[in-house]
Amino acid sequence: MPADRERAYQAFFEQHHADLARLAYLITGNPDAAADIAADALVEIWRHWRRVTSADNPVGYARGVLANTARGWLRRDRRERLGLLRSRLSTDEYRGPDVPAVLDVRAALRLLPIRRRECVVLRYAFDVPEKEVAAILGISVGAVKSHTSRGADQLAALLRKAGHTADLGLLPVLERR
Repeated sequence: MPADRERAYQAFFEQHHADLARLAYLITGNPDAAADIAADALVEIWRHWRRVTSADNPVGYARGVLANTARGWLRRDRRERLGLLRSRLSTDEYRGPDVPAVLDVRAALRLLPIRRRECVVLRYAFDVPEKEVAAILGISVGAVKSHTSRGADQLAALLRKAGHTADLGLLPVLERR
């Protein structure tokens, strides 16, 4: 039986690790921390594997664990920086053919309050239904709608301020790393 449990977890890990790491990256804006946050969340998921597998939506449960882990990382990071969260992205954090619009979206995402950022990322980058976002984050569907709407409006305003007037097609921008 333990071998079956390990195989099931291994399959879950292989299937969802990349998406969890991407979610951590989009929540924190830090590619180096994202891998660590995903690993920490997956350790927690393993520790509570029975709860995960008995949940109605194991992936949603895992995303909730990851969101909580990322939130804790952000709080620690904020404290380490004397209450100031970095608002600028340096282009040397990225490898590959990123375009200015992608960097602007990522920078704008980092300026959103954490709940808005989580809702916008889960809804638009991961196409998670509002009800599931509510369950993942432990908030009401109404709160998800409010945070998502305000977050999208704030993101659009930040992008307009950065000089973007056209629809950037957020999903492809958020998906690239």
